[in-house]
Amino acid sequence: MHVRDAVQDDLPVIVDIYNSTVEGRMVTADTTPVSVADRQAWFDEHTPHRRPLWMIEDDEKNVMGWVSFQDFYGRPAYDGTVEISIYLHESARGKGLGKKLLKYSFSRCEELNIHTLLGFIFAHNLPSVKLFTDLGFEEWANLRDIAVMDGQEYSLKIFGKKI
Repeated sequence: MHVRDAVQDDLPVIVDIYNSTVEGRMVTADTTPVSVADRQAWFDEHTPHRRPLWMIEDDEKNVMGWVSFQDFYGRPAYDGTVEISIYLHESARGKGLGKKLLKYSFSRCEELNIHTLLGFIFAHNLPSVKLFTDLGFEEWANLRDIAVMDGQEYSLKIFGKKI
């Protein structure tokens, strides 16, 4: 596994990986695929030394997924708290890569001045809930039935970890 900072040319594959999760209704609250243009502002908010967006590649430089750190709530007092998101290519899921990426992310927090990581995970996304709790995240909130997709309500859990 190789981790590198994302560049503009990565945005189409970032969007493709993200869109591969929309239909399953397990990972994102987007109900239709997004476009590269839709994600440009989000991409531009990431910077390598503050809020990184990392690409994960195998030894042949094939993209296996990405990790992003995003501001939480946008107020200065929360600068040390970030939301972490991990999205993996379909062929890379269920193989332990998420665990490696979380551990890698932990190792980079100090240099980024991050003391708290948050994961926003649908309650029914049991693989992600297990991944985060196995690595020391605790459930800090359960927002019951706040998302509606295809006429069904879904709960969102917020998991937190102090670094």
